[in-house]
Amino acid sequence: DHGFTSVEADFWLVDGELYLGHDGPDLTRTLRSHYLDPLAKRFRANGGSVYPGWDGELRLLIDVKSDGPATWPVIERQLSAYPELMTVYRQGRVHHGAVTAVVSGNRDLPAMQAATTRWSFYDGRLTDLGKGISPTLMPLVSNNWSAVGYTGGPFTAAHRALLRSYVDRAHAEGYQIRFWATPDAPGATRDTVWSEELAADVDVFNTDDLAGLQSWLLAHDPQEG
Repeated sequence: DHGFTSVEADFWLVDGELYLGHDGPDLTRTLRSHYLDPLAKRFRANGGSVYPGWDGELRLLIDVKSDGPATWPVIERQLSAYPELMTVYRQGRVHHGAVTAVVSGNRDLPAMQAATTRWSFYDGRLTDLGKGISPTLMPLVSNNWSAVGYTGGPFTAAHRALLRSYVDRAHAEGYQIRFWATPDAPGATRDTVWSEELAADVDVFNTDDLAGLQSWLLAHDPQEG
């Protein structure tokens, strides 16, 4: 338990159930058994929050690997069974809960836009900037780190300007921003990426090395001290 407030997992729809798995579904692990039920248990144990004494929201990124239009209604049905826990959009307003679900991967934007009640939110892309999508639907913009073009060595002024232009555009439109597929092996390249993301005010860092990122942030981010 490293104290992070955003988590991402991959899901597949199989016979009406949402199963975890990156390269394919693991039929022993589901969205409910491994995320929603444990989070609800924590919520109750901590008096209405995911972490003791913390009143923020945990972002649960649901990366859909199966067909988007078929999967999203099942996501909605499952999330709606936890009304005390989940953030919900209803009749034009967002009612904040302890956990906010954001759908990534294969998404069904038209259906999500049309819904008057919605238990999940849309993970946008850089190509969605400038389209006037409300942050009440799209609170987050995510993109492959390849859009920045840095893979190692010196982080040039051109890399820095490009990264900051993406961040500034997203923030100006009311969205948070993250990049996936950033270098994740310990070493100078990863440290450079994290340093530049921190300096550019990137909202969400992507990593599989939770302990490594926790240690790095405690050493480099004054807000984490």
